[in-house]
Amino acid sequence: MQNETKEGGGEGRDGTRRLVAVVLDDNSLVHTNADIEHERRVAIFDLLEDNVFAPVGAPDGPYRLTLAVAENRLVFDIRHEDERPLTRVVLPIRPLRRIVKDYFLMCESYYNAIRKATAQQIEAIDMGRRALHNEGSELLMETLDGKIATDHDTARRLFTLLCVLHFKG
Repeated sequence: MQNETKEGGGEGRDGTRRLVAVVLDDNSLVHTNADIEHERRVAIFDLLEDNVFAPVGAPDGPYRLTLAVAENRLVFDIRHEDERPLTRVVLPIRPLRRIVKDYFLMCESYYNAIRKATAQQIEAIDMGRRALHNEGSELLMETLDGKIATDHDTARRLFTLLCVLHFKG
């Protein structure tokens, strides 16, 4: 069974170079708490509202994307809007593992701080969290280079979604 998300309705910057649906493979999901689940929902909503997503060498979209982890690899299963298979982009997880782990630790600190820290402490932790998120997004864009074209905002939202996937192994 898969965790289907809502479909996007906006055209974004280019109706042919965008995602209209995102699915996270249930078998790849880590057990999450309410805070992480909220981040996932917001990332999906924002991603579908405005994104740039174009598999290199593929025909024009729009596209449907299923994200999964299989055999220590990150899998982007890309389909046409009508569900016909288009391509799969398979990436090694290893380059992303450290930044995802660090980001999770920073998020945990942030959510704990919200409950009991001062505003200055929360702001400092949040700045660190955003910096790690940017670093992860840039690393993801580098990893996707030559395979899937995205913009910075799309990469940020995809990185958030990758963080909630269970990195096996």
